[in-house]
Amino acid sequence: MVRYTLPQSPEIILTVKGKDSVKAREEAMDKLMDLMDAGQLPTDLKEGFGPKQFVEVKEMEDAASESEDAITEAVQILSNLASLKLKVMESREEALKIRAAIDILFTDEPVNAEEISSLKDGFKVLKNFAQAQVRYRDARSKAEGTRAILDEALQSPEPENKAHKSAK
Repeated sequence: MVRYTLPQSPEIILTVKGKDSVKAREEAMDKLMDLMDAGQLPTDLKEGFGPKQFVEVKEMEDAASESEDAITEAVQILSNLASLKLKVMESREEALKIRAAIDILFTDEPVNAEEISSLKDGFKVLKNFAQAQVRYRDARSKAEGTRAILDEALQSPEPENKAHKSAK
């Protein structure tokens, strides 16, 4: 269920099924039109009114639920970041060795088929490392904001009894 109100008449609450969506706002608009037709709307909407102008009314429980969802998402983002970092660190040394071996392709020194075959096999490791590195950087920039969410959630509230004890 989603609830809407009008900025001009916050006392009017229109409840419709579902979540906030274009369809839900259209249903609320239908209910608003019914109220206007019945003469039960205390506000005159001379300038007109559209579904986008509704204000969604959120309950305090919804706000808590949204905070919990944000915390869950933050933890998932950090978990993904940790997995990507581990993957990058595990493949870094081997990828750097392969990267150094690539230089042999750009010289006139003779190479044998085994060296080229080994190098070709290493390209897969190099590609996986590079892709993991890019995903890690993206995840890291995305995770920067999650720290603030978790820091706020982890702050302990000031005990109320502390003020009473110091007064005694």
